[in-house]
Amino acid sequence: MSMKKNYVVETIRKAQLAQLLAGGKRMDERRLDQTRELKIETGLIQKANGSARVTLGNTQVIAGVKIATGIPFPDTPDKGILMVNAEILPMSSPYAEPGPPSEGAIELARVVDRGIRESEMVDLSKLSLVPGKSVVAVFVDCNVMNVDGNLFDAMSYAVVSALRTAKMKKYAVKDEKAEATDQWVPVPVERTPVSVTMARIGEKLVVDPNTEEEASMDMRITITTDDDGNICASQKGEASFISPAQVLEAADTSIRVGREIRAKIMEATK
Repeated sequence: MSMKKNYVVETIRKAQLAQLLAGGKRMDERRLDQTRELKIETGLIQKANGSARVTLGNTQVIAGVKIATGIPFPDTPDKGILMVNAEILPMSSPYAEPGPPSEGAIELARVVDRGIRESEMVDLSKLSLVPGKSVVAVFVDCNVMNVDGNLFDAMSYAVVSALRTAKMKKYAVKDEKAEATDQWVPVPVERTPVSVTMARIGEKLVVDPNTEEEASMDMRITITTDDDGNICASQKGEASFISPAQVLEAADTSIRVGREIRAKIMEATK
């Protein structure tokens, strides 16, 4: 979700930003590849199986994990379920409205979900109880509390942090029936995916765009990498094209910046 655009103001702002970026500067004095301050808090929701609040600059997202049993999907009868949902609260932005999820909220949830799923962060095979009949289902619900740009990364970091600290009841299976025991175990997390979102303004790519930069961007790209630096997922936004050279630049940046962010997430959730 980005700021609604006034095209007269946008043209003036974009020209100013492009001029600054040409000299390697941003309006908030960050480097082009520098993220805003990242703060991660965990264990805030007592009734959840895991939770995290991420503050990225002035953008704030809360994620909560809920775990239950369910029926596996027909095409993956021996794997558990992992789903990510997002809600942009009306109080988070002057442009957010109550009602059904907006197109932006749906894209936000799907991009975050894909990055985490394709990285195989959670070993879903370990969540199978009775193949074809019963599995553990992990639901992560996210609320956007304040919007100041780059919801994709803020939400992704919140989901990853919540999952890394989440715990679930251990299940015992008898006669093809699964029952929860009194023992608590961690969710089987195997990897720590990190997304890095970049916006192109003029000819320059900037990492972690704020609201003002998003309002002036020509193109947005989000790339998720795993612990080994492998690219797991990517998503391009806005109608403008991206050149092969900028794709490679964005990939290199996502790996390098992702390594720094991953260290912060692991430190906050150890």
